[in-house]
Amino acid sequence: MFPIRDTVPCKNYPVVNTLIIAVNILIYLFQLTLGPELNRFIYSYGLVPARYTEPALSTLFSFSQQLTAPFTFMFLHGSFWHLIANMWSLYIFGDNIEDRLGPFRYLIFYIMCGIASGFSHFFLNFDSTVPVIGASGAIAGVMGAYFVLYPRAKILTLIPLFFIPYFIDIPAFIFLGLWLAIQFFSAAGASAESASIAWWAHIGGFIFGIFILNLTFKIPSGNIDRIFNRLTKRKRTEKLQIIHPIGPGNDPDLYGTIFISAYEAVMGTKKLVNIPVHLKRRLLTVTIPPGVTQGTLLRLNGLGKVMPDSRTGNLILKVSFREEEK
Repeated sequence: MFPIRDTVPCKNYPVVNTLIIAVNILIYLFQLTLGPELNRFIYSYGLVPARYTEPALSTLFSFSQQLTAPFTFMFLHGSFWHLIANMWSLYIFGDNIEDRLGPFRYLIFYIMCGIASGFSHFFLNFDSTVPVIGASGAIAGVMGAYFVLYPRAKILTLIPLFFIPYFIDIPAFIFLGLWLAIQFFSAAGASAESASIAWWAHIGGFIFGIFILNLTFKIPSGNIDRIFNRLTKRKRTEKLQIIHPIGPGNDPDLYGTIFISAYEAVMGTKKLVNIPVHLKRRLLTVTIPPGVTQGTLLRLNGLGKVMPDSRTGNLILKVSFREEEK
């Protein structure tokens, strides 16, 4: 179950979310240069609970390392796929939360969720000498906020069935609810020393993200968000769109709506469109020529219904401008 994208458009480019992703990637590239020193680096800047509960072990680390580890651990990753999985989830869910909170409050929210996830792991694994690293706890907090703010959003999800890619729209509250349930079952079946994944950090981050969300909205942001919003306002709609066409009665044609911005109407654009048709999923590239107007109809020949007499209808897409782009 791999998320491809969500259906919630953003009004602004996610500057902070993108910056967090970039920092994680740069730090991982730095890790690759450490060679045999990497293990020491992980133990120094990862979160090792026993460092704080075992006096003999705590003496091996400096005061600054002890103080910063609950923060630095969330920017380290153990492998390329660990990094990719975390950053992709942050890319899917983080932009919408930044859009709602604003960049300044989003950064504070993200860091607080990461620290809280580390403490949730710490309090349940006092004596563990296994270092915890990764952004997944902070990202879990972002997912918890998404669960509250966008429960009815759809997550376009890739489910491989016998090596055949199958795409399905899953409501966000179901997708995230299943994800949380998996974390609970995995945590229940793993011991502190044998687990390679800090499941309780995920659970703690998710729950903390839910409960701290409303408090985060109350943090004053001054003019920072207004300046960022003015500079980062999107000129384009999302590249990948999900369209559910309808075909009334015996009409062989299917009808749907494709969303663009006023800027794209003038300049022209291409969209990747996912269309469920007759229990199949079709990914299409739709070219929108320059100069279209609100209500312009685009005809995609041969992509409509197949009638009993073997006639094949067309897919007709109506161009519509996003409300905030008018």
